[in-house]
Amino acid sequence: MRNSKLLLFILWLTQAIGRIGVAAPATSDYFTIQVVDEQTDRGVPLAELRTVNEVAWWTDSNGIIAFNEPGLMDIDVFFHVSSPGYEYPQDMFENRGLKLRTTRGGSATIKLKRLNIAERLYRITGQGIYRDSVLVGHPVPLKQPLINGEVVGQDTVIATPYRGKIYWFWGDTDRASNPLGNFGASGATSEPPGRGGLDPGVGVDLAYFVDGSGFSKPMCPLPNGGIRWIESLFTVPDERGRERLVARMATMSGLDEATNWYLLVFNDEKEVFEPIQRWDLTRGHESAHPFRARVDGTNYFYIFSDFRVPADLRSLTELKSYETFTCLAGDGKWRGPASKVDRDDAGRIRYTWKAGADRLRDEPVDELVKVGRIKSDEVGASVMDFETGASLGRGPDTVAWNEYRQRWIAFFADRPGGVIFAEADTPTGPWGYGRRIATHDEYNFYNIAYHPFFDQEAGRLVYFEGTYTASFSGAREKTPRYDYNQIMYRLALDDPRLTLPVAIYRVRGTNGSQHLWLRDAVEAGRAWEQIENVAWFALPPTSDGSDLVPVYASEKNGTALSLTPPVPNCRPLFLGLPFISSRPEFALQGCWQCRAVTAGGDELKFRLQLSLHGESVRGVAGDSNLTGSGTFRERKLTLTLKNENGTFILQGDLDNANLTGSWRKEDDSLQGTWSAVPVDTTPAEWQSPALVSLREYRRLADGGSDYSVQSEPPAGCEPVGRELCRVWKAPSTMLAVDWKAKPIPTALK
Repeated sequence: MRNSKLLLFILWLTQAIGRIGVAAPATSDYFTIQVVDEQTDRGVPLAELRTVNEVAWWTDSNGIIAFNEPGLMDIDVFFHVSSPGYEYPQDMFENRGLKLRTTRGGSATIKLKRLNIAERLYRITGQGIYRDSVLVGHPVPLKQPLINGEVVGQDTVIATPYRGKIYWFWGDTDRASNPLGNFGASGATSEPPGRGGLDPGVGVDLAYFVDGSGFSKPMCPLPNGGIRWIESLFTVPDERGRERLVARMATMSGLDEATNWYLLVFNDEKEVFEPIQRWDLTRGHESAHPFRARVDGTNYFYIFSDFRVPADLRSLTELKSYETFTCLAGDGKWRGPASKVDRDDAGRIRYTWKAGADRLRDEPVDELVKVGRIKSDEVGASVMDFETGASLGRGPDTVAWNEYRQRWIAFFADRPGGVIFAEADTPTGPWGYGRRIATHDEYNFYNIAYHPFFDQEAGRLVYFEGTYTASFSGAREKTPRYDYNQIMYRLALDDPRLTLPVAIYRVRGTNGSQHLWLRDAVEAGRAWEQIENVAWFALPPTSDGSDLVPVYASEKNGTALSLTPPVPNCRPLFLGLPFISSRPEFALQGCWQCRAVTAGGDELKFRLQLSLHGESVRGVAGDSNLTGSGTFRERKLTLTLKNENGTFILQGDLDNANLTGSWRKEDDSLQGTWSAVPVDTTPAEWQSPALVSLREYRRLADGGSDYSVQSEPPAGCEPVGRELCRVWKAPSTMLAVDWKAKPIPTALK
């Protein structure tokens, strides 16, 4: 009896202590650190601050860290600062960071230089989106800023406007209470911007569909379904004319083949998807973001740019209604290496839409190349890196029409963790050259979703997101709270860095003449079916840059190119790059890569930017952490640089293209030697191996001009020794353009 009373007392005491808990620190106990984008002064999510003893914190979606570390309060603390796609200045000792006095109730702001073209805005899913902001009492935009639907991780988003809201669906979803979460697809809604919803630049306030426990419930509750992944979403009228939400879904047992495919319709009363059609298919799942287009009076859903179906419910249920843009002959079915490729009379690969045909993926194409049915230069890449000329893969993650650019735009996942932006004249290409707009270091960022319904300023500002995950990457550690969640970005399409080469088409005239036209001229001449190939890529005539080469065109029995305008004030056909001449001897002014060695043999590397005004010199080293001035006389440099670590005096001689000399700290506590070589600041894209010379040739038959990026004359031509400029070679000789597709804008209803 005594033991029972003692046990009851211990139990009561334990519960009482649990109810009392541990007092949370007051707002005034924190030192608030906010990391902001120096371009916008907006907080930067996913910025890491790490102390000398390797303790790390990550900013929340406001760019805030609530710092309260026992033993490190009210003292000077050095923080290494980093964030994927952003940069903090580097000092002479190659450290990127700063020292802060971590006073309770105090604050500090750290500014980062954005290297990414796209701007990181906020995390959309998971726990603690605004954790640190809440701890320090900073305003937050979300109704549930700490946890929503008990979701701590969420993979791969697909979203669409439906019945006055935006509907969001994800794949596998992690929960706080169990390592095994929801594998039946999660869902939520949000109010549209301007109609009760947040501006997409601020956030997305999600209302999850939840079960009785409050956790995000399965939206595809099929019995014994295994893993259920929604591939794509559609909104179509049913037989009564009511708008319905429809999805294609695969049931999976792993990452490879599917066990079944279903067409589902959303039950608005039960708030779940229900199957209306099952297909006995085993092809693997691939996340899709359908867009609408009109072709010859028929509206289509393009599930992928090479896979479409008429935009009605009956067609969605019938496999025979689905069409593939393919180069396979006959019925377009894949029959292994024996599959035949369709070619025209000139031997060029021909792409056509075929109902019931198989989609060609990378492996089948590689097999056709191996057996010689497709030449290697007919494959190419659907997009190449504008800066490096490297291949970036064959298919975009997401495609849509953009009003601002008046072109089809696409986002490609460039693993690991890169995002590529590209544009094309038709939804199937030619994509040509893309530019990296975001990076995530060694982390992965896959299944990019562009949201056209969030476009602002007539499409000048666009929004996209992706899954930030250590999966399938080289990441050495997982980022707390951010791992396996969605991050939103914004891209301004008027950024001059997004000026990309466009296709210059070689078009055969009805009289046998040869024309070099851009998309607009091809459209005006209704000449899509007369295109022989993409001759090359060049910058559009609206590009800015005094160092670009304008190339003009005149039309007389074909296109003649010239570096001088044929008539005053005419617009060039396109712009090319100049030829880079051999560099003269370097002068002092410019950027230098420096190497300093101490008397003890320690090595320091840094960049030094020098500007010269008469004999006076200004110097900036270590990304502006170290600045100063000096003199340059008779090729001898004396420079004094200062920062919080002290004053450093450098002396050196300029010998042709090198600086060499000695350095010392003003108090003589450090000294040594140093050397520097000039840094070539020519833009990376000007040095791309994809750049080629545009040459003029003379036709032997009539003395007219022909143009090519090949070093050998075209058939029936001879060289004239004239090079106009540099342009970008076409990634492939294959031409696959879906020119009949006319965009139907995505709009919030």
